[in-house]
Amino acid sequence: MKTQTLPTANPIFERTEKTVFTTPKISQTVLKNRLVLGTTILMLLIGASTVYVLQDDFYNFNESRMDSTLGFTFLMVTLALLAFKSIYFLYTVYLYLTYKPIASVTDELLPTITVIVPAYNEGHLVHQTLLSIASSDFPKHKLQILAIDDGSKDETWYWMQKAKQTLGNQIEIFQQPENKGKRHALYRGFHLGTGDVFVTIDSDSIIEKDTLRNLVSPFATDENCGAVAGNVRVLNNKTAILPKMLNVSFVMSFEFVRSAESRLGSVLCTPGALAAYKRTAVFNCLPEWINQTFMGTPSDIGEDRAMTNMILKQGQKVLFQRNAVVLTDVPEKYKGLYKMFIRWGRSNVRENLAMANYVFTNFKKESKTGTRLLFINQFLTLAMTYPFLLFMLFFIAIHPLLFVSSTLLGILLFSTFPVLFYAKKYSISESLWAYSYSILFTFGLFWIAPYSIATAGKSGWLTREIAQK
Repeated sequence: MKTQTLPTANPIFERTEKTVFTTPKISQTVLKNRLVLGTTILMLLIGASTVYVLQDDFYNFNESRMDSTLGFTFLMVTLALLAFKSIYFLYTVYLYLTYKPIASVTDELLPTITVIVPAYNEGHLVHQTLLSIASSDFPKHKLQILAIDDGSKDETWYWMQKAKQTLGNQIEIFQQPENKGKRHALYRGFHLGTGDVFVTIDSDSIIEKDTLRNLVSPFATDENCGAVAGNVRVLNNKTAILPKMLNVSFVMSFEFVRSAESRLGSVLCTPGALAAYKRTAVFNCLPEWINQTFMGTPSDIGEDRAMTNMILKQGQKVLFQRNAVVLTDVPEKYKGLYKMFIRWGRSNVRENLAMANYVFTNFKKESKTGTRLLFINQFLTLAMTYPFLLFMLFFIAIHPLLFVSSTLLGILLFSTFPVLFYAKKYSISESLWAYSYSILFTFGLFWIAPYSIATAGKSGWLTREIAQK
């Protein structure tokens, strides 16, 4: 993504980009980026060519599988799953094409809101976050801003105080006596907030001027709206390679997947970077949320996914607003990336199990088919994790060349859609990072899903320490 292409008059965006993320070695960076992209394309072309050359070997391998009862069964299951995924994908495309974000309502119709910013070891960036919120074009008399330092070990509290000095009565700042976790910081904010809608924003995120009003407008137009997810883009994607990859991935995850989920009124996760919740919906599940456990251990991760799940369980809609944009900081190194994915993976396992307890009940008056379809898709993905892992290891051991070449061909075919999707909406050159991301995820992060399932009961934020990137 090129964040400068986003239309905004907010000076916070400009100041952040100029002072925090620019680098004097831009020519070397561009050269490195081109080298990575060039290597990516070359690998995919070599993989496709190898598959063509080794057609006979692939035919013999598949024939040997067909002669085995286990191999034949696995092949049939794979084909059935592929058929389901193909139909599901086409349905998702249809939902995306029929999706439209709700336009901002007038100032008179906007609900009163409380923006809660929990922060831990965020340093200077929390200052930028608070300034961007205060610069919103949301009616000031309907806006309450609460910033809560969750026992940081760095200068986060200092920068909150600086923001307070600059903004005065526009914000209120609080400090937890000790680090108790993001969930507890939000819990305190929920009890301190006076708004009809709670907006949660991560302390490493910057919003546009019209983000807040666009985010909460669905509450004014649909009385059954219980929560709204914002549109998350990557802030620090100017030079670092991983953020460039993640930016394309985020566009697919939010602007494509969540657009489709929103049409069903069942967005499965409102992101911590930017989300809004109806006050009554929050307090309906707040005791269960703050006391949530998994395998006897208090849950200190996945607070956003858990809140979303509990609001869906109430029979209320969870929507997505494509026009409510937030830019958020993401890991720039492999270690920070895989820790973030492990946390998300564990939360995904936990909340899918929780969702299984109600999704096939009469949990809402409106159609439940769409919500159930979304659940089945996620459940099948989790259920097939270990069978496909075992097959992958078997394939590598028996025919490593066939495995690598066929996998690269699969990446070339299946990643072309996100490439075209991003290219049409934003930038052709930046869209190619979808290929690089797919290679990284397939060969460098394939272990995340099985590891997350096996360790779903473990706690810990993993990425909340100083110098985590």
